[in-house]
Amino acid sequence: MSSPEFFSVLLAGGSGTRFWPASRRAHPKQLLELHGGQSLLRATWTRQGDLVDTDHVLVVTSEELLAPCQAALKELPDSGFLAEPIGRNTAASAAWAAVEVARRNPNAVLAVLPADHVIADQEGYRDSMRAAIELAANEDVLVTFGIQPTHPATGYGYIESGAERGESGFRDVERFVEKPDVARAEEFLTSGSFLWNSGMFIWRAEVLLEAFRRHAPEVLEPIEHMNSSEVAAVFADLPSLPVDKAILERADNVCVLPISWTWSDLGSWTSLHEVLGVDDDGNCAAGGAKLLAEDSSSCTVFTEGEEHVALLGVEGLVVVRSKGVTLVCPANRAQEVRRIVDRLGDEAPGLL
Repeated sequence: MSSPEFFSVLLAGGSGTRFWPASRRAHPKQLLELHGGQSLLRATWTRQGDLVDTDHVLVVTSEELLAPCQAALKELPDSGFLAEPIGRNTAASAAWAAVEVARRNPNAVLAVLPADHVIADQEGYRDSMRAAIELAANEDVLVTFGIQPTHPATGYGYIESGAERGESGFRDVERFVEKPDVARAEEFLTSGSFLWNSGMFIWRAEVLLEAFRRHAPEVLEPIEHMNSSEVAAVFADLPSLPVDKAILERADNVCVLPISWTWSDLGSWTSLHEVLGVDDDGNCAAGGAKLLAEDSSSCTVFTEGEEHVALLGVEGLVVVRSKGVTLVCPANRAQEVRRIVDRLGDEAPGLL
């Protein structure tokens, strides 16, 4: 059996507000070099390895970020970028990419991948991807990866897995669950049947389009019929829906592959601990930060350029210095950075 034609779709239109002040409108999280000496967007592409050729990559981003994304991935042709005039969440992005892929080959498989995740085990990732591509090519299923939970996280959506699909390692999906509170997350962890929703999806173009026709035609039909001069008008009227809600929560042909390779969606500054490690006192220095810590522990420090940051007698802080702005907050409130960003729209839009 010949290998199916495969496309990688990289979602690179997000704003990454929880990584402010390093993440800004003109240079958001996916373009930052937070791990491995390259931008998260470029890392997402390079870990595809031999799975995909440069002419089989589609980067879905915003009109404002088109040029920066093209600069980050100079190897890709201009035809490999789809620039949304208005952000309408991941359902619109996935639908537009699927329409473009189906025009080339409706039997092709495409993976829809957030461009701001960190995955250390790239060989393990590619092995999982190959298995998902094979399944999606041969069965009318929507495939996702589920992360084995390591703690009762409240910042992730969950997937309840069901019966095994033979000996492939894949399982049927019983349901998708929104981000839970602590008590419910602890129940999910104890049950052993729940996985974190990775936000990575693999499907055949024609199968995804059929799912849109059945469950979210209001997203697909305007995109299917638009021409290049109508993109702005069409996107202005599209509903803003994540692909999970638009398709996956409603479909009955979804399956999940539980995976155990290390994964992080870098949800806030404190998640850098997971991917960069910490010193003997639990401190993490990132970017160009040169940390001088005395009687200080469990802190995360990031500077855009090479700068020395001294900490004395503090615990559990996030300290970020970028583009002339300094952020200091308790580590347990790092998820709330977007509250500052929300204020800046009225008080200091130039800092966004």
